[in-house]
This record gives sequence, C-alpha cells and structure tokens, in this order.
Amino acid sequence: MTSLDPDRRPDQRVTERHRGPVTLRRTQVTGSTTDQRLLDQRGPSDWVHTDPWRVLRIQSEFVEGFGLLSELPSCVSVFGSARAVPDEPDYRRAVDIGRLLVQAGYGVITGGGPGIMEAANKGAQEGGGLSVGLGIELPFEQGLNPWVDLGVNFRYFFVRKTMFVKYSQAFVILPGGFGTMDELFEALTLVQTNKITRFPVVLVGVDYWSGLISWIRDTMVRERRVDAGDLDLLHLTDDPEEVVRIIRAHRDRQAEQPSGRSTADEG
Repeated sequence: MTSLDPDRRPDQRVTERHRGPVTLRRTQVTGSTTDQRLLDQRGPSDWVHTDPWRVLRIQSEFVEGFGLLSELPSCVSVFGSARAVPDEPDYRRAVDIGRLLVQAGYGVITGGGPGIMEAANKGAQEGGGLSVGLGIELPFEQGLNPWVDLGVNFRYFFVRKTMFVKYSQAFVILPGGFGTMDELFEALTLVQTNKITRFPVVLVGVDYWSGLISWIRDTMVRERRVDAGDLDLLHLTDDPEEVVRIIRAHRDRQAEQPSGRSTADEG
C-alpha cells in the first residue's frame, strides 16, 4: 500500500516520504519525522552539536516559503478532515467553497492532503483559479493531492503554520479532527491577542460546530476564561455562498479603514 492511499491507517507501512525537497522511498523511509527529532530531548548529547545546524535548515524553509509564496494574490486557507471522501456532503461543500472563492478573486490554500483539502483544491482548480498546497512531513503522509497547482512540502509544522497565517485573508474551517482544531484555535488566539490583524474565521457545518460554540459560551465565558465578545471572532454557516459573502464583507470594511489604521487597532 502506497503513501498516497487516503484509507491507510497510521500504523501501516509508508513506502514514500517527502523530507523538504527530498523524496524517500522503500528502505530509505525512516520511522521518525524532522519535527520529532528536533523536539525529542531523549538520546545522546550530540544534539548540542546538531541543533545549531538545524537552525539553518529552519531558516532555509522560511526563506524558501517566503520566496515562493510572496507573490501570491489574496488567498483564503481552507482546513478540514483528511478522511472525508467524495460522496460526503462536507467534501462536496468544500469543492463548492473552493470554486466560489476563486470566482470571487481569491486563491485557495490548503494543507495539500486528501479529504477536505483535496476537495477545496479541486474546486479552485476547476473554477480556473490558483490552487495551493502546503504539505508536511508526517509518519502517515499521503503526499500532495493531484489538484494542487503550486505545492510546497515543509519539514516543520511551525514554519508551515506561519505560511498559512501570513498569506491568508481568512480561514475557512470545515469539520475535522485534532489538526483542524489546532489551526482553528491558533488563528483565534492570534486574532484575540492582536498578534495578527483581525480576519474572518468561518466555521462550516452548523451541526458539527454548534456543540463547540455552546461549550465556549456556556463554560468558558461563564467561567470568565474568555470574554463574551470573543465569540464574535467566529462565523458559523452551512452555506458556501455565505462563506464568500462574509469574507468579501470583511475585505470591503478593511478597504474603508483610513490609511495606516487596521482593524487590529480597534477596541
């Protein structure tokens, strides 16, 4: 079974792995990732000598990513489960969102994998727009999906996350698992703390996300862990056309801001 099989379980053998620009196959595939080796504190003390050199590799990933993506048009990042299949409503909805975004003048950025990511890239490409995939080295990696026109494979999660935030005007979050939740809450944290200029975070799937929003409102707000106004950072809808309307409305409000002043300065 190859690494491109979306139904392969994490414990099944990987026969191909991308490590930055390098492709490894068969006996060259190892059981650990670059992130894991960087963050693992176990093992001999040779990390003292190797970690400083890793800084150069990290720097090169930033330089390569910035260089390749710096001339992108306005883009929207779409996140969601890698496990979604084409006959599921979420997959079809992601295709529609990708198509509508490029028709509205946006490029589409995803994690480049299967499922929702593939669907959004497919919609963007079929709509005649730019389809971007930012891949990552994983133990159960599938590789970039065939609908990606411009793809970058990263070794380090934190470099890849920087690219999503830096080159996106909005995040669209469809139903997903831990990785999707990670992207969602990182975006909310950065906006809430004014580390980035406020941009739309749109949750797609009312049934899927309503329980989470209720928990934030009924538990986190009630316990004063977040402010009630922080819920305004989120938009919830089932309608792909509403997704695009929310993003365009935000863009129009940004254009009306006086020169030199951003929404991050408000409040």
